[in-house]
Amino acid sequence: MIKTIDLRGTQPTRTELAHLVPRPELDAGSASEAAAALINDVRDRGEAALLDQAERLDGVRPERIRIHADEISAAVRSLDPAVRAALEESIARLTAASKAQLPQATVTTLGDGARVIQRWQPVERVGLYVPGGKAVYPSSVLMNVVPAHVAGVASIALASPAQSRFGGSVHPTILGAAGVLGIEEVYAMGGAGAVGALAYGVPSIDLDPVQVITGPGNVYVAAAKRLVTGVVGIDAEAGPTEILVIADGTANPHVVAADLISQAEHDELAAAILVTDSAELAEAVRTALSVMAGATRHADRVRVSLAGPQSAIVLVDDLAVAASFSNAYGPEHLEIQTAEPGSVLDQVTNAGAIFLGADSPVSLGDYLAGSNHVLPTGDSLVSRPGSARTPSCGRSRSSTTRTRRCERCTPTCSR
Repeated sequence: MIKTIDLRGTQPTRTELAHLVPRPELDAGSASEAAAALINDVRDRGEAALLDQAERLDGVRPERIRIHADEISAAVRSLDPAVRAALEESIARLTAASKAQLPQATVTTLGDGARVIQRWQPVERVGLYVPGGKAVYPSSVLMNVVPAHVAGVASIALASPAQSRFGGSVHPTILGAAGVLGIEEVYAMGGAGAVGALAYGVPSIDLDPVQVITGPGNVYVAAAKRLVTGVVGIDAEAGPTEILVIADGTANPHVVAADLISQAEHDELAAAILVTDSAELAEAVRTALSVMAGATRHADRVRVSLAGPQSAIVLVDDLAVAASFSNAYGPEHLEIQTAEPGSVLDQVTNAGAIFLGADSPVSLGDYLAGSNHVLPTGDSLVSRPGSARTPSCGRSRSSTTRTRRCERCTPTCSR
């Protein structure tokens, strides 16, 4: 099901580790070509192009692209009380964590009457993308909107793909989450065309261009964001989700397997990697994966992800090499399940979010920990030296890489 990379008895250099790091096979060239065509179509034909693209790519032709305010209000009223309570709790935690990341104004005095004042101002308008293909992510509404609110962004447009199950509208749970946050400008449009619409505007649906586009999506969304960079700012070219677990012989193999599966079920291209110095743990996790994968709701997707070139069990001589491997990879999500996780943490330089111990699963960070789940993927951390750490669940330190990137959108953490 999942391959093994055995590095025991070797001392690979950082360059060699970089070549050993598994990555999903993506045809970026084809994605860019297709994304460019969709963007150009929207620039040329506006609303008509968006309707045609929804019909062709989402299987439904929306009655209208812009969602009426009454529909958003109705979605809020129809939210399951337990779901609304969870959304509100997550909003409260995200708000507190985002406020902690706001940079403060500084004054540097260089002499009599000579001062340098640095202050932070939010951009005026942002476009937030919320995926809705293989799964629906109201949590991504929160992770995008809350930091923008905290930063003081005055104008927010939200785009999410039209849903055939709901007559071409945005998924009601996404609409409900948007409504709870007071977002009134929502569009039923997805993929590269939505990115183009946000960047260039569509006058016929009262969509003004935005200054920055944030939010995760598939390879076509990532390609589109690259293509509009320069016209607007972007957060990052996010790709399929990633999890890398550093574990030793003290780890619970069933917990490790469950955490690997929690990300593998997102997408066939999701990366799930275990790095360990324990051959016994590696075998136990392999066994657990073979049993547990079939019990998941998206078993076929999990199996494809685990068997893909981007997933592996990596055997190393010690945890120092494990940390080096992780740094060469630069995972979106890093879990450390070792007897002394703090000592491993001190060796980590490249990671989007770090989760310490068996009681800090990535899924907690995805939804309710208070940290943001919008994170860099696809070795973007590795290409930016000096990225610091963002441990989740009780040890929160802003990532230098994310802070630098997020300042292009808001002075807080947002993707």
